[in-house]
Amino acid sequence: MSGWFTLFTNARYVLGGELVEDHLVISDETGCILKREGYIGGDVVDLDDNIIAPGFLELHTNGANGFHFTHFDDENIYAHKVDSIARYYATQGVTGFWATIPTVTADGFQKILPSLAPRDIPGSASLLGAHAEGPYLHPDKKGAHNSSLFQLCETSPSTVYGASNLSSSVKLVTVAPELPNSANLIKTLTSSGIKVSMGHSTASYADGLAGLDAGATCLTHTLNAMPPFASRIPGLAGLASLPSTHKPLAPWYTIIPDGEHLHPATVSLLYKTNPKRSILITDSIELASLPDGTYPGHSQIPFEQIKSGTRATIAGTDTLIGGCIPLQEGVRNLMSWSGCGIAEAVGTVTENVAAFMGIDGVGGRGVLREGRRADLCVMNDEGEVLQTWVSGHKVWDKEEELRQREDDGEARG
Repeated sequence: MSGWFTLFTNARYVLGGELVEDHLVISDETGCILKREGYIGGDVVDLDDNIIAPGFLELHTNGANGFHFTHFDDENIYAHKVDSIARYYATQGVTGFWATIPTVTADGFQKILPSLAPRDIPGSASLLGAHAEGPYLHPDKKGAHNSSLFQLCETSPSTVYGASNLSSSVKLVTVAPELPNSANLIKTLTSSGIKVSMGHSTASYADGLAGLDAGATCLTHTLNAMPPFASRIPGLAGLASLPSTHKPLAPWYTIIPDGEHLHPATVSLLYKTNPKRSILITDSIELASLPDGTYPGHSQIPFEQIKSGTRATIAGTDTLIGGCIPLQEGVRNLMSWSGCGIAEAVGTVTENVAAFMGIDGVGGRGVLREGRRADLCVMNDEGEVLQTWVSGHKVWDKEEELRQREDDGEARG
């Protein structure tokens, strides 16, 4: 077969938690992965024995680079800011993201969500929809949320988010399963194709099982804003240990691997509990990638915020606001803290996420199989992202960026 395609050679690629010694072929025309033999011509890319991974998927990010997804001005300005952050994500190996909107007013949700409908963004990570982290949360586990805006589960999601947004933008909702009538809420959401995760919750293990029975399939930032795991009271986090034979299925569960939200040993223990169901998230906020300092609040957190290294807190408190590391750093941390290999670590930000969100089929993302989108990142053995490819085209290259910076510096004098 001849035509417009790219053949990656001298590389290993990630599939099913293992490194496969083989080449990979992608179509420049369809932007999809092709079968691996029978090609003549095309572009050949020698990757110097580096690793091809699926493009990372950011399941839980509130923002970065000074922009929080609750920072809504008008539609055009907001869309421009989303495009800008999508370009930043691509520099971190991320090729798709769900924008997290924490608890705001119903009016706030309905202003913001129309701008978060899924769309491809040229040369950048794709916007895959929104994660509504609230307002169906427990006030005793509010974290950095404004509990005065929490809603009873009897309140219709259409009233909170807007009916049209439920059918377009909203792809994931976090719910506290111990709240009265939460089971009906979960069933309403999942019947519309929306995934439900359980978190910001005082739920017991039994409450969590009831949430799974109602249709929830994930835990939100496990062991943060939920009861601790104890010897005889496992709490919501104990659901991570359910066997693969359990009906309903054991949940996926998300982990913040920044060393602030969880101790490294806790990250390792959670991951090893069920590697195929564990998902790394950044829970990043607008302070991610900004210098250390004091920053103003916003519609979710109307207080000054302090950033110091990887830690971000509300001024004058020890309340963590969110994460400050990029997803690739989380992958490297998991490798270091758990001893897992790079292919296993990559699975927690690619294949596992895609499986949870139901986007790993033909034409989908997160897995390097024939017929899936050619959204890729190239990494070295240490887990550093070197290149990012979206839909079969390279959109970022670390060496090229460094060379451009050097050229710009010489041009300035």
